[in-house]
Amino acid sequence: MTTELLLGGRIYTPTSTSATAIAVENGVIAWIGEDRAARALHPEAQVTELDGAFVAPAFVDTHVHLTATGLALTGPDLTGGLDAVRTTLSATPGDTVIARGWDDTAWDRPLQRTDLDEHRAIYAARIDEHSAQASTALRALVPGLEGLAGFSPDGPLTAAAHHAVRAAAIAALTDAQITAAQTTALDAAAAAGIAAVHECGGPEIAGERDFALLRERTHGVLVRRYWGEAARDADHAREILERTGADGLAGDLFVDGSLGSRTALLHRPYADAPSTGVAYLDQETVTAHVLACTEARIQAGFHAIGDAAVARVVAAFEAAVDTFGGPRVASCGHRVEHAEMVSAREARKLGDWGVNASMQPQFDAFWGGADGMYARRLGAERAATLNDFALLARNAVPIAFSSDSPVTPLDPWATLRAATQHHTAGSAVSPRAAFAAATRGAWRAGGVRDGVAGTLVPGAPATFAVWDADELVVRAPSDAVQRWSTDPRAGVAPLPDLAPGARPPRCLRTVVDGRTVFAA
Repeated sequence: MTTELLLGGRIYTPTSTSATAIAVENGVIAWIGEDRAARALHPEAQVTELDGAFVAPAFVDTHVHLTATGLALTGPDLTGGLDAVRTTLSATPGDTVIARGWDDTAWDRPLQRTDLDEHRAIYAARIDEHSAQASTALRALVPGLEGLAGFSPDGPLTAAAHHAVRAAAIAALTDAQITAAQTTALDAAAAAGIAAVHECGGPEIAGERDFALLRERTHGVLVRRYWGEAARDADHAREILERTGADGLAGDLFVDGSLGSRTALLHRPYADAPSTGVAYLDQETVTAHVLACTEARIQAGFHAIGDAAVARVVAAFEAAVDTFGGPRVASCGHRVEHAEMVSAREARKLGDWGVNASMQPQFDAFWGGADGMYARRLGAERAATLNDFALLARNAVPIAFSSDSPVTPLDPWATLRAATQHHTAGSAVSPRAAFAAATRGAWRAGGVRDGVAGTLVPGAPATFAVWDADELVVRAPSDAVQRWSTDPRAGVAPLPDLAPGARPPRCLRTVVDGRTVFAA
């Protein structure tokens, strides 16, 4: 039996606020305590000196797109202004260019077809990945593009037209290029202290070839694969699962689009456009999918951002509760991705039914606030209600935090900071709750309900990250809780400081089931 003893650290564990040592045996945490006792109990162990490093459960990112992330990490960066985007694309070599990240929020106009080289196949996705500009050459590869929903002769493409040009661009990639991009993304996840990711694939995202290539590869970072295809009935749900090898029929099964691209489905029109967005799935289809998956005991879920889209999803779960009962629905661990516009009444129902909310706090950091994109799209009053993590937590909705990479970076500490520094007063959660949503809650959202995953306790999988971190602190969202939680008698374990300006922790090592998958 091989034992590694890590000494001289700061261990984030619910069993102690003063633990400095952790013992790992055959991929499992065997013991946690203080250095002197550790040496006495494990005299033959291999010793690793932590030198004051912070050791905590590794993160889980519950919503990523690995190929797109890898391409974004190695491809042209379109996050600059309009002139910079045009210059970057012009300087990028190759007959086919896949780029992403432009954001017209602060521009005079969106990126136009005429901004791109007409002779090369260029796919340039907006930052939210729900619209894109496509060059004349790429558009020519899609017969009948002009007749698809979301087509614009010169402006960005949305809806079906966007999905069609994205598919054409991905088709130009070789298998080797796709696999390399996936490896790059997983390597980046490991270097960010992430032990597992949930890939959100589908026929309208990267397609079955991409999904199959991911299934065939191995990496130290664990991958749970969701496929976004609507099931008509239980037999159809089982057939889709068998065909794709997916772990669940959830993730980006689009009910609507995004607020930035004005394709999120709303009850009332956008403040800056006379539209209520795009409905990709009607109520009948959404309900049939939930009923099918619940009957087949398959985890179901949807992409739902706008309030009208969330309402359709909640109505579908309610139909499943009426048909199969609340316990059966809760046992499936169904999900809603993003869930940006949830009412108090809907939150109560989601909490009662055990539906997981996979959310992205960096969305608020990027686009929240009085002068942010949300306020421009929806008006200040509606915008202030978005991404209300505290509302969901109060209603016992199981919350998992993620990045939606490449939409926002693979940066768990930035995610936690955004969750605790929400633009809207009263919508944030405490650092402790945020950390739980990115660890224990994220494992739960992926169907792991053993009670120990995402914690450092004896008997739990040895899945953790080692961080170079400054002073650890205990912070709380209110004075009353602050007085209680910072009292040593409360037994609340401290975390790295998430306040603005604090130095973020740097990952030194990531371990998954006892195996090191990243070492600085």
